[in-house]
Parts: sequence; structure tokens; C-alpha cells
Amino acid sequence: MANINIPVSVLNLVPIREGQTAKQAIDSMVDLAQAVEDMGYTRYWIAEHHNTTTLVSSATSILIKHTLEHTKKIRVGSGGVMLPNHAPLVVAEQFGTMATIYPNRVDLGLGRAPGTDMKTANALRRAQADSVFTFPDDVQQLLTYFGPEEEQGFVKAFPGVGTDIPIYILGSSTDSAHLAARLGLPYVFASHFAPRQMEQAISIYRMEFKPSKYLQRPYMMVCLNVIAGETDEEAKWLSTTMEQFILNVVRGSQNKLQPPVESMDGIWNYYEAEMADSMSRMTLLGSKDSIREQLTAFQEAYNVDEIMVVSYIFDQEKQKRSYEILKEVVDNR
Repeated sequence: MANINIPVSVLNLVPIREGQTAKQAIDSMVDLAQAVEDMGYTRYWIAEHHNTTTLVSSATSILIKHTLEHTKKIRVGSGGVMLPNHAPLVVAEQFGTMATIYPNRVDLGLGRAPGTDMKTANALRRAQADSVFTFPDDVQQLLTYFGPEEEQGFVKAFPGVGTDIPIYILGSSTDSAHLAARLGLPYVFASHFAPRQMEQAISIYRMEFKPSKYLQRPYMMVCLNVIAGETDEEAKWLSTTMEQFILNVVRGSQNKLQPPVESMDGIWNYYEAEMADSMSRMTLLGSKDSIREQLTAFQEAYNVDEIMVVSYIFDQEKQKRSYEILKEVVDNR
């Protein structure tokens, strides 16, 4: 029998719902963090996206600080900081400061993509050289900045030195699996929007993993979509919000998070539906019994150490209930 009694965490892109202001979206982010903290979720991560009117997660570290301020014990972090956009020293100082104010509660998830379109990436870029290729060196710099004082060079992150903030490598392809394994760091795969290489990435990470002072054995996290309802029918209906959200990505459109609809027929065409379906293939969907069955099957296949979930549900109370149902499943309630 697969072990489904594993830590569960939450990823939030901080979408703006139709009819909401940006401030209300941030208030919703905090409200959800407080709710999942009370449910016993392990961590709450906030993504980094730029130049989109539908998400308010561009200043990720500020949102992390805001969430830390309004919660008590849940770990809060980045899913992730897109390192090509930032000088490692600045990231170390920001996260080192947060870890000083909120000890043992800050996580740093790192991605190598810019989290936006190429024009915006160029506007954000800290140098003319392509900093995507310096990602491994940048990660190493951050590990040093957070490490003991005797290992520092001339340039130090104050606060930051000695905080030992846990670093997680994020990936949506196999590239980052090799890096996470080589550095002996925990690895998080973005199956919620890019499931195609998940199986291969998990296999590479586990096979190539080298124990380090950070981690003795591989720690594999996978991010999934979860839409849980009281019945399979309700969950299917709620999931049309997620389908419309993914259609935004497919079309490159910028519609705010939409209420559910009775049917997606007439909203998308066959090819868009196929593309959206391939992106959202890793979704736990349905009633509590269905979620339990799907999660058990997932764990029998992949046996991951932690699941991070994202739940695009328009009604905020139903969104909380979705997270509650998943927690009841992993707690075997």
C-alpha cells in the first residue's frame, strides 16, 4: 500500500479573481495562508511572475514577508525566486533579513526561468549576458552566503550569514534534476503545468543524487493541481475555473480568474482543449474518495516525499474546503 500520509504544502501564484482589485487578491493570499496553517499544511510558497495583469506575485519577497507577518508557524517561501532576474547577493540579503525576523520559517525555492516573456525578461535582467547559464554558480553563491562565517569571501550577506536558509531547486524539465542531484539539494518538479518530463526528472534526481551537508538522501517534492469537492460532479464543475486559467496560458490572453461554467464547449476549440489537458494532466480531481484513490495511485507510481498543491478555485470558501479535503485524505480522516 502506498504511503499517502506525507507532508502537504501549498503554492500560490496570487491570481486576481474577476471583480477583485490587486489589494483584494493579496488579502485573499493572506486569508488562504492562515486557513491552511490552521489545517496543518507544512509550507506556503508564493511564485514569481512579471508583466501580467492577472497575477500579483511580481514582488515575491515582499509578499512572503507580508504572509510571514500574518501567520504564526507555517513555513513561507518562494516557488520560486527566478534567479536570472536577481543578483544572488540581493536575494541573500532579503531572505536573510526575513529569516532573522522569522527564524526557522523561511524557504528559498529557486528557478532558472525568468517567469515572464522575453521582452520583460530583458527589462528585468541584471546583466546583458544570459544569466540563465550562470544559474548553477548563482545557486552555489547563495549556499555560501547563507553558510558559516568562516566560509565567506570578502562580500557577505548581512543579515544572511549563518542563517542556513533551506534552498530548493525547482524544475519543469530534466535540466534542474541533474543540478539538484549534484548539489545534494531537495528538488521540486512543476507537474502542475509541465508534467511531460516529470517521471524522467524524478528518476534522474534519485539516480544521480549525491549526499551533501544539506541533505543525506534525495528529497523529492512534486507540485500538483488539486480540485476537491463534496462530489465528483461538484469538483468537475469547480475545475472549469482552472481550465479557463490554463486557456489564458495557451492563448497568451490576460483574463482574471473566472467563475466556473457549466461547460467549456464553445469557450475553447479542440486544439486548445488538447493543449490545456496535456498541461493539467497531473490533477487530483473529485470527491474525498476519488482524491484518496488518485493520490494512492500517484504514490504507488512515484513515492514522493512531499506534495505541493495549487488549487485554482474561484469561490474562496470552496478553495479552502478543497485544501481541507486533501488534508483529511493524507491524515486518513
